[in-house]
Amino acid sequence: MHDEWRVERVVVLALDGVYPFELGIPSRIFGAADGRYEVLTCSVDGRPVRSCADFTIGVEHGPEILATADTVVVASMTPSHIPVELPVEVAAALAQIRPDARVVSICTAAFVLAAAGLLDGRRATTHWQVTDAFQRRYPHVDLDPDVLFVDDGRILTSAGAASGVDVCLHIVRTDHGSELANAVARRCVVPPFRDGGQAQYIEQPVPESGAASTAATRAWALERLDDPLTLADLAGHARMSLRTFARRFNDEVGMSPGRWLIQQRVARARHLLEASDLSVDQIAGQVGFATGASLRQHLHAAIGVSPQAYRRTFRTTVP
Repeated sequence: MHDEWRVERVVVLALDGVYPFELGIPSRIFGAADGRYEVLTCSVDGRPVRSCADFTIGVEHGPEILATADTVVVASMTPSHIPVELPVEVAAALAQIRPDARVVSICTAAFVLAAAGLLDGRRATTHWQVTDAFQRRYPHVDLDPDVLFVDDGRILTSAGAASGVDVCLHIVRTDHGSELANAVARRCVVPPFRDGGQAQYIEQPVPESGAASTAATRAWALERLDDPLTLADLAGHARMSLRTFARRFNDEVGMSPGRWLIQQRVARARHLLEASDLSVDQIAGQVGFATGASLRQHLHAAIGVSPQAYRRTFRTTVP
């Protein structure tokens, strides 16, 4: 975890064909983190970059700024601009990144990291539409095509578009805890937490005419996580049959109601571990796990650590 008094420098590398939305994500997310990050943008030659839209983007810095970065984010570009072989100027720019710097790709930028050899032998992800091409081109990368982002230590990769928001919030949460990450999410009006393991693409059919949503029931359940909610409770609130509710819930959320409840309870438990002095058993009771042992089991399954280890690692002191 980084020293919370130190401002971390994030440098965003924009390449030709860049998506303007993804290019702006790091500045928007890290820029809302109470001054903990400084975000700068560069190109491989310091000149303006052609976007995938009908405008060019001017940048303030050349590639030399990459040598000063604590975190480097490579923004995504249109598939037509994905290089078959890494251009010399891009390779030279990436070579300036310090060995200890964190490197993040958004969407198709995973191709750039892979072409530079940064993903060899590592787990990674990219946009689901280009995963077949990625796997053919880079068989030495352990590609997971079904997740929002992958944190493989120093290297993080994310899937399409808005998953860049998820990976940047994950970095804020890792560096400074969920209190700040949640505050950033509120300021940017985005969901505060989507697990990296969540499916990146949900094949959602067009709803039947007049079909009811499960959104109100999800909001209702989030206020009652300490209750032993069952599928029957959820379906009853939504005024649907068990079968209809389960099918519609999966269509809208991409997972079963039971799995979703566990995810929400684990997320709430993580917040309480960081922000309170409650014991593990007390937290388990507040989030709806029957025992502290159950909380330990689900937390370990989700993130691979015990509650005590998580609290030691992520507990922050508000200055």
